[in-house]
Amino acid sequence: MFLRRNRKRSGDEVYEYWTLVESVRTARGPRQRVVATLGKLPGLDTEERAGWDEIARLLDGRPRPSAQGDLFRAEPEPPRWAQVDLSSVRVERVREFGKAYLGLALWRRLGLHEFFEAHARKGREQVDWATVACILSLGRFCAQGSELALGEHWYATTALDDLLGVSAVDVYDNRLYRGLDELLPLREELFGHLRERYRSLFGSRFEFLLYDVTSTYFEGQAERNPQAQRGYSRDKRPDCKQVCIGLVVTPEGLPLAYEVFAGNRADVTTVEDIVDLMEKKYGRAERIWAMDRGMVSEDNLDYLRERDALYIVGTPKGRLRKFERELHDHNDWRQVEPGVEVKLIDHPDSKGKERYVLCRSEARHEKEAAMLRRQCDRLRTKLMQIDASLKKRPQKPLPIERRIGKWLGRNTAAEKVFAVTLIIEDEMAVGLEIEEDESKLDWAQASQGAYLLRTNCTEQDPCTLWRWYIHLTEVEDAFRVGKSDLGMRPVYHQREDRVQAHIMVCFLALAMWRCLEMWLASRDLGNCARQVLEQMATIHSMDVVLPIKSNTTLRLRLVAKPEKLAADLLAHMQLKIPTRPKTIQNVVEKTGGQ
Repeated sequence: MFLRRNRKRSGDEVYEYWTLVESVRTARGPRQRVVATLGKLPGLDTEERAGWDEIARLLDGRPRPSAQGDLFRAEPEPPRWAQVDLSSVRVERVREFGKAYLGLALWRRLGLHEFFEAHARKGREQVDWATVACILSLGRFCAQGSELALGEHWYATTALDDLLGVSAVDVYDNRLYRGLDELLPLREELFGHLRERYRSLFGSRFEFLLYDVTSTYFEGQAERNPQAQRGYSRDKRPDCKQVCIGLVVTPEGLPLAYEVFAGNRADVTTVEDIVDLMEKKYGRAERIWAMDRGMVSEDNLDYLRERDALYIVGTPKGRLRKFERELHDHNDWRQVEPGVEVKLIDHPDSKGKERYVLCRSEARHEKEAAMLRRQCDRLRTKLMQIDASLKKRPQKPLPIERRIGKWLGRNTAAEKVFAVTLIIEDEMAVGLEIEEDESKLDWAQASQGAYLLRTNCTEQDPCTLWRWYIHLTEVEDAFRVGKSDLGMRPVYHQREDRVQAHIMVCFLALAMWRCLEMWLASRDLGNCARQVLEQMATIHSMDVVLPIKSNTTLRLRLVAKPEKLAADLLAHMQLKIPTRPKTIQNVVEKTGGQ
């Protein structure tokens, strides 16, 4: 169905009017049938072509064809006049435009539209699975909602129906759930696609990889998911079942791959699976791995050395005791940044295979010292209160031992400093003997702010080794973004495959988030994606309804002009927002008279 301009000459005057025409199939072939005569409609120019093909060109950064009309041409458009009834002008169909538009730009910037069009299964579905994958990822990137909330509420409140050409009635929970099922088998190919895209966009080389593990918990019993188990919860929800997620990222924080493990899987047992996964993707080469101390075991380090892999890993604090002399020695320390010093040490037990980097941080020292003082004061006060109460009224030993154990357990940093003995007389506890071990207190104070790294890298500069290791904060930040900004937790799905697909969608949204941060950094705009999304959320599309002469109404679909801060961000990012996204959809409604 389309609008047709008609001209009629009567004497020396030319009259113009519009008709609404549809194409129909007949026995003699396709024919055009006039549905309605709309009368004279000044201001509506069918030669202006500014549809969503133009927006796709803008998002892809393709050059503008000279033969096509230009929505953003420098020269002003010729004025088009109409008589409008100002008392009846109104705005309808307000939709969130900015975040959806930015998310779609990131989707195309990562080449995900091409990937899913090439790899998604083709069938007779009304909405192809490549588009469903885009909707799922944009929903996670913009709204954090479940598939049910996305289909019932969020999609209809955005301009994605215009941007993607998919009506809101065609986006519902069952289609989105089936989209998850179609998405999951493409996981391995997706890792390879992102690797190539990161290399072309950001010059990533993948010679240095960061690995860590987190967990996310379930709402519900998840009885149909064998991976849902109770274990150590990073979310402070030991009452809920969970799965563990191992994530590999580049030093820039770009997510490369992930693996989902059972919720009761120990971190240290996941290393071989991840290393094997990455070697299948990138080959077996001398790659540097940075891992936290929770991944460290002698078996894992032997495994890495057998595969000619290099590593720099955290070390349990108990190993610091072997380096007490070096810790007190004031020589050979190098300042890596204000308040942080490092020293490279050879350990005789390593037989030249490994070296250690001794580190100490002034800020960390102050924090740990304050924690120790606070715990010592609290524990000392509680023990003295127990002692005073027993001297007034002796009690049975067992409840008192439990009270002492409870307070020692609550103050683990101070626990080793205190030696507590229960004084028993006539099978009753009559007091406490409290001693503070000064030697343990001295060591605790000396080791505050100090930590130890372990490596088999040949790098001689301890500052460089420290900087490699400190990149692990990128993994921790990726976990925070995934859980807080992208709504990875809690998991509402109960089936194992749906849980895996949910995490895959969160992984895609995380890749888009990191791509946005890299985009901002390349334009000297910092790297705070949250603030950019807040500004983009202020941009809306809407229909402006103009009652005009001849008892007709002109409906114009427009995008609001961004506020100054949002406009400045868009200008620096070289991302253009169309003012009239779909002029071809501007319609004229008959309001009576003709």
